[in-house]
Amino acid sequence: MSTYLLVHGAFHGGWAWQRTASVLEDAGHRVLAPSLVGLGDRADLLTPDVGLDTHVEDLVGMITFKDLTEVIMVGHSYAGIVITAVADAVPDRVAELVYIDTFVPQDGEAVADIMPGMVDAFAAAAVAHGDGWRVPPQTEPMGDGGLYGVTEEPDLGWLASMQTAQSLKTFQQPMKLTNPEALAAIPVTHVHCAEGGEDFKAMRAAMPRTLPPADLPAGRVHLLPTGHDCMITMPRELAGYLLDLAPVRQANLY
Repeated sequence: MSTYLLVHGAFHGGWAWQRTASVLEDAGHRVLAPSLVGLGDRADLLTPDVGLDTHVEDLVGMITFKDLTEVIMVGHSYAGIVITAVADAVPDRVAELVYIDTFVPQDGEAVADIMPGMVDAFAAAAVAHGDGWRVPPQTEPMGDGGLYGVTEEPDLGWLASMQTAQSLKTFQQPMKLTNPEALAAIPVTHVHCAEGGEDFKAMRAAMPRTLPPADLPAGRVHLLPTGHDCMITMPRELAGYLLDLAPVRQANLY
């Protein structure tokens, strides 16, 4: 049995992983899919002070309190920076890092450094609709890409209704690494969502680094022909990639 820790992206919550988590659990694995502080079922905890460090410290506390080890930690979108920082804090407890349609941040970077145009838009939305700090989620479909690549009902309406606001600080606070060598030793896998409409393609093209990374071995990059929220649109296919990691991880122990 492996332990999977699924970490959701911006404006989402643990609810986003329901379908993928079910497949992993049916295969006999332990799955944790918590909502980050201030999001999802923990939206009542949202304040201007909730930042990247808040999310990292909360997950590190959960991992240590539950004494989790050999964790396969999966991060979608915004959570790419979260799982990187968590793994840096407790590298001895993490067996694998899986980045779902997202970037790998470098020491000292914030989301704002990697996707400045997007975070500028978030800041403007926070000023206009969120008292200067609360970023409202996108709830209207974005052209042919739908909403995060979800284009069909009832999923589209469900996704729009489940999202919650997020603190601007989470996108602006830089990640600071303390164990870069131990972090670099953790195996990494990427799942790239190849579809999603012109808006998402434009955002990816504007990023300072290629997505997925160009230097990873072919076996460490998987492509899904769907939009950004693949855990909703292709949950079984995503779970299949994640399940493949369990025997690979065991083989690496010998």
